[in-house]
Amino acid sequence: MGSNDTTKKEKVGVYICHCGGNISDHVDVEKVAEKIRQIPGVTKAHTNVFMCSDPGQELIQKDIKEGAVNRVVVASCAPSLHELTFRGAIKRADMNPYLYEHANIREQVSWVHHGEKATAKATNLVAAAVAKSKRLKPLEPIKVDAQRHATVIGGGVAGMRAALDLARKGITVTLIEKTPFLGGQTAKLDALVPTGETAADIVRELAQAVMQNPQISVHTCAAITGFEGYVGNFKLNLLRAKPEAHDEEERHMLAKASECRAGEYVPSAGYFPGEIPQNAEQKIFDTGAIVLATGFKPYAPSEGEYGYYKSPGVMTLPQFIQASTKIKNGEKQLTLNGKAIRRMAFIHCVGSRQIPGIHEPNADGNLNEYCSRTCCSATLQAAATIRERFPNTQVMDYYRDIRTYGRGQEDIYERASRQNVLFLRFEAENPPVVETLNQEDYPLRIRVKDTLTFGEELTADVDLIVLAVGMEPSRIENLVEMMKLPVGADGFLQEVHPKLRPVELANTGILLAGTCQAPMDVGEACSAAQAASAKAATMLAKGYVELDPFVAQVDKEKCVGSGACRDVCPINGAITLHKKDTDDTGAAIAEVNPALCTGCGICVAVCPENAIDINGWSLQQYEAMVDAIVAA
Repeated sequence: MGSNDTTKKEKVGVYICHCGGNISDHVDVEKVAEKIRQIPGVTKAHTNVFMCSDPGQELIQKDIKEGAVNRVVVASCAPSLHELTFRGAIKRADMNPYLYEHANIREQVSWVHHGEKATAKATNLVAAAVAKSKRLKPLEPIKVDAQRHATVIGGGVAGMRAALDLARKGITVTLIEKTPFLGGQTAKLDALVPTGETAADIVRELAQAVMQNPQISVHTCAAITGFEGYVGNFKLNLLRAKPEAHDEEERHMLAKASECRAGEYVPSAGYFPGEIPQNAEQKIFDTGAIVLATGFKPYAPSEGEYGYYKSPGVMTLPQFIQASTKIKNGEKQLTLNGKAIRRMAFIHCVGSRQIPGIHEPNADGNLNEYCSRTCCSATLQAAATIRERFPNTQVMDYYRDIRTYGRGQEDIYERASRQNVLFLRFEAENPPVVETLNQEDYPLRIRVKDTLTFGEELTADVDLIVLAVGMEPSRIENLVEMMKLPVGADGFLQEVHPKLRPVELANTGILLAGTCQAPMDVGEACSAAQAASAKAATMLAKGYVELDPFVAQVDKEKCVGSGACRDVCPINGAITLHKKDTDDTGAAIAEVNPALCTGCGICVAVCPENAIDINGWSLQQYEAMVDAIVAA
């Protein structure tokens, strides 16, 4: 790729970033540049306020095009942020993008050191990067043939949106849903905020489009039971069988499915594509990419939490929404389960924003310390709607904080205020206390120290208490274990980077869509699904996938086939032993599958013959870096 790829004489260009003061406030970048210029082989050493900006990239490209440099070192923030940015700039200048090394002098220096020590450490790290860059060799991306087929796991709105977008881009799709219905948790809602659209209309429209698209095959009552392969060439085992009911909600859903026709929409369940299988069916198929849209489940309060389970007058917000859909239009009195609701209360942040030492961990010993984001808007929507439809019902709202984020959602809070919803604010350490009263009038009493009235304790007797429960990730432990999926501290699947690679997993070829990644509203889940589908379609469109070449490589002359590398490799199938082509003695040699290898380097450490190394991170390059640091 261009004349600058030659290795006859290394000409290293070093480009040091101020990072808008993030680095230069603590590191004397000009002094670093001055010292680096003295290293043999360094032909250019520049500083710039923002190396990642267009002027910064153009500076690098100018030096390459003029023949001044044929190796590039950038000293700036973490490589995870802009490594691809600089490689792209180098490639556009007709130089091999892998003749590039990165020195992290922000996170590893300016954010943790100050003064002369910071400048000295930055100089050492840049000098080490220069030493490594001199030993870099031109590399080419690994090309892997890819199936023009994607699998979407999860048939909620995110899964259906992703499947539909992939199909419209010419990719064949298999959509897998574990229940008999399409629609997920959205199908259990009524009106969506802030648009006012009905969930039924959205689910029905998406499901019908999916079912009518010839590029999409839908499998309900199905689960993935086997997984192997790599990006472009995954192999999945699919089991389709009559689902088992583990709780009352699942039993109710199965009963509904047995009574409805294909193509029918069932309130609070979803769209029914077809029959429930009576006998188990297994299928093995190949796919190029996988989109995970496994969704969420509402937090289930523990027994006695705000009176839940102990009183029929305490329910969760999802339960209240489903019960409310049965109320006929025109009714003057809010009535649930045969009881008139004259006064009711909503309690926010149940199962969200939990604090160690204040809240009790769940059965797994975990706390949901995150905000579930959608609960406030959903609660206020419900409260305002009740006041509008049933003005004789008093509504109280007990909250820690109200977060109606997003366009148009603050209007919901103002609407509830105009409808005379009474707001009471509590601190996490003093949550509302719910008591069950043995009386026919109001069966429940709720007490709280209201910070809006400077800590005064207020008591109210009510007919109903609704708990605004948060989101928890669906239970997909089998997929996590099978596919080795990264899981964050919050239990949701963990993307590579929230800004630069927001829907990608570290497992190349597996993407995220919707609330399996984090709490989202319906609009955000669909946007994430579209991002995942665009990424997958781009990946598969050419019929092959390009991967970074930083993988293990075996020196066939040195390898004696000990198998030590294969035995320690954490990726099944990444290293295998095969008979040498030119050897009749039965001697074996290690072979690396570059599509599976992650370049971790464990194999390098155990090879008794030093016959295996990592492209772009060889032992020789490490030694040069260490020598440069020691010599400083």
